[in-house]
Amino acid sequence: MSVQRPSASDPSADHSLTGVLNALGCFGIWGLFPIYFKLLGQVPALEVLAHRILWSVVVLLALILMQGRWQALRAEFHDWRRLRFYLLTTLLLSANWLLYIWAVQNGRILEASLGYYINPLVNVVLGVLFLRERLNPRQWAAVALAAIGVLVLIVGYGVVPWIALSLALSFGSYGMLRKKAGHPATLGLGVETALLAPVALLFILTLAARGTGALGGGDGRTDLLLLAAGLITVAPLLMFLEATRILRLSTVGLIQYMTPTLQFLLAVAVYREPFTAIHLAAFGCIWLALALYSADAWSSHRRRVGWAATPDPGTPP
Repeated sequence: MSVQRPSASDPSADHSLTGVLNALGCFGIWGLFPIYFKLLGQVPALEVLAHRILWSVVVLLALILMQGRWQALRAEFHDWRRLRFYLLTTLLLSANWLLYIWAVQNGRILEASLGYYINPLVNVVLGVLFLRERLNPRQWAAVALAAIGVLVLIVGYGVVPWIALSLALSFGSYGMLRKKAGHPATLGLGVETALLAPVALLFILTLAARGTGALGGGDGRTDLLLLAAGLITVAPLLMFLEATRILRLSTVGLIQYMTPTLQFLLAVAVYREPFTAIHLAAFGCIWLALALYSADAWSSHRRRVGWAATPDPGTPP
């Protein structure tokens, strides 16, 4: 029996394409996120986070209503086992959001980009540890090179790059948990943001009562940026969750290089953050690690395609 090449109308091929397009969309948007948060540089990071949570809930509830899934959302809140899971993912997600906003506003985009360069390799390790994915020696060598890059920064500056490591571990863990649980993307994110929405609303109302809140403070541009936080937040995150649901975690990690590359270029070329020889050595190790891992992934892909396209020797072509 011959092994057939998947046809152009193969549903599995369309499914994979959907996953890739979602991954490209979310990582491209996230790569340009520093521009948005720089424009909100006059608003404290915690207040920006509160607006992200509050307006994200509004957008998500509208989506859920339009999809006719309100009862399904209510069911999520009646499942105590799922709620405990969502509490953990909510903490990971909100911590990642807050740290990233703070890093951008305080001129640490370069270190944030380092975290998202490390993130794909963190995804790979998490996939091995918790999802039983296997790595070959070249992939392990890539992980080791990334670790050397981090050590270069530690030795060179005498400090641990805690922003980069915290961003990589928090978001990598969030993506892994959501993939392993397999919960619906929209409903899951709706529950996560809804759990924090009352706290976010109370915080915003308290600032407004004191006259120190940014929303309604007389700056129309700031008001528009804060009100847009829900759409700007939800759109790429839903694409990310859909991509992780469809694709292997290691595949998502491969495409994820877009985000730190765009952030790196913004940090160095636009916002003129310092880029020293130590940075070059550290980033060089990590870029080499990613190149090695990417080459191995591409080679594996070519072998799979070649195998699928090879007819059975006993069957006429």
